[in-house]
Amino acid sequence: FKGKLVFANIHQPSSEIFKLLDKLLVVDQGGRVIYYGNPVDAIGYFKRVNHIVDAEEAECLTCGNINADQILRNVEARVVDVNGRLTRKRKISPQEWYSLYMERIDPIIRRIKRPHASVIPKSYYHIPPRWKQVKVFLQRELLSKLKNSQYLVITLLEAPVLALILAFYTRSARDASGLPTGYSFAQNPNIPAYLFMSVIVALFLGLVLSAEEIFRDRKILEREHFLSLSRFSYLGSKITILFMISAIQMLEFVMIGNSILGIKSMTWRYFLVLFTTSCWANMVGLNISSGFKSVVTIYILVPLILVPQLLFSGVVVSFHNLNKAIYSNKYVPVVGQAMTSRWSYEAFVVTQFKDNPYEKPLFNYEQRMSEAMYSKAYVIPKLRSTLDEVIRIVDDRKQLQTAQNDLQLLKNESKILADNLQLAPPQFLKSLNVEEFNTGTYQGAMRFFDKAYGIYHNDYLKAMNERDQYFSDLEQNKVQSADLLGRKMKYQNEKLEELVKNDRELVEYVISNNEFIRVRDAIYELPRDKYGRAHFYAPYKRLGNLYIDTFWFNILVIWLSTALWFAILYYDLLQKIIGYMHNIRLQRFNNRILRILRQYESR
Repeated sequence: FKGKLVFANIHQPSSEIFKLLDKLLVVDQGGRVIYYGNPVDAIGYFKRVNHIVDAEEAECLTCGNINADQILRNVEARVVDVNGRLTRKRKISPQEWYSLYMERIDPIIRRIKRPHASVIPKSYYHIPPRWKQVKVFLQRELLSKLKNSQYLVITLLEAPVLALILAFYTRSARDASGLPTGYSFAQNPNIPAYLFMSVIVALFLGLVLSAEEIFRDRKILEREHFLSLSRFSYLGSKITILFMISAIQMLEFVMIGNSILGIKSMTWRYFLVLFTTSCWANMVGLNISSGFKSVVTIYILVPLILVPQLLFSGVVVSFHNLNKAIYSNKYVPVVGQAMTSRWSYEAFVVTQFKDNPYEKPLFNYEQRMSEAMYSKAYVIPKLRSTLDEVIRIVDDRKQLQTAQNDLQLLKNESKILADNLQLAPPQFLKSLNVEEFNTGTYQGAMRFFDKAYGIYHNDYLKAMNERDQYFSDLEQNKVQSADLLGRKMKYQNEKLEELVKNDRELVEYVISNNEFIRVRDAIYELPRDKYGRAHFYAPYKRLGNLYIDTFWFNILVIWLSTALWFAILYYDLLQKIIGYMHNIRLQRFNNRILRILRQYESR
């Protein structure tokens, strides 16, 4: 009635069902068509070919029922031997039945003129619009979750319980010397560990929440496949519900954890980091749920996803201590760039340090002072001494050849100084090589370094004066001044400050690949790369000449990665890749078996 063509494959249909069939297609061994047409006429047709006496009687004369088994009995009628017993040989072979079909039935079918031979019949079945499908899918998904009370209770209590456990055991009440004291957020050495474990909890909850979602719906999806429903609507509703649950979980986690540990004024930033991380994990979980056909396989993959997130986050193992094959002393290694845990944890740490109420008004001054002090106290003096060393041997070209690395260092760092200070590239850069270096080059470089030193010195003094003026303004208001003194203990964590400043490092810089690599005060160093790469705990990320706050940049990177995983899920690429690899392995296995059989036959 809906305009659909229905094919029915029925074993031993009753008389009533047999009469409901419009057309009957009988296929014999080898896929040979031996009849097509009216179902009732089929009985008479096969009887006539087999020369049965009552060939014209298709129905019972008394009750009108049809015995559909007569068709197969006539098709597979056996030859009787001389003793009157049935043999295994059929009276009419499949090929003979097919020949009879081509001779008696096929010509009649071909002569039939169909009024709609080239026109698709009107269908009364309409696929609802996407928004309506989303609504139905949402209702179904939501009802299925609400009816599963055990699932609902565990899902809503899991995050608060984990927050309670983490916060309780990381609430340290000891001072720097290890003696027991009253709890203070500023002196709690476990805050960095708590932030990292919060990221791992968000990843874990997001993965577990979504790991079975599509796998559980697989039978429903198979039944609904013929309806040609929108995959986007199905996935959209699924993702919406998962994101809502993740939002509730992360909000519970942040509210409880921050309350116990005394983390103030950072609730929404913490929530945004954890919610974004959990959404990424939701999308990864949906992909493995769609790509694999076993629950065991799915849950084996969860730790395989989490372990690299732990190892390459830059927390458990420092990026500086990784294997040399993947180590990078200038930027976060590529393997670290691929880890969501790295982006989440860095956003956590950086925003906690520079965006808390105490540090936020001071950070710009301290960053400018740190950058200026590093350049004028370490970089420029080292460049001057290197330049003096090169000019000392300028007349000896053989010795100058050994100073090629020094010349390259001068060239690289001069370009960086000009870029940081927004100065035009100096003219002496062209002659910073063995063949052209001379006294004029030396003098031009010295003048440039003196100019850069003067700019950094003035900027340092200006930033220091602005900071002092800020404190001076607060001094005039005794209430605000007292409040400021209390803010550091309330909002600034000492262990976190030590972490982002790398205070335990004994050197200010190292020279690698003819460039200065700053070691200390990572939180104050501006990145050099114009394509978003930076060192760990960089305060900003750079795109061209635009500096973007690390917190928002990292959040954006995780959401872009989430969008990529959604595209993979929408086109079901993971399942296709797994199927392709399986076919390749199966083909190789079959080829190997064939080679073994051929070798056996040749012997």
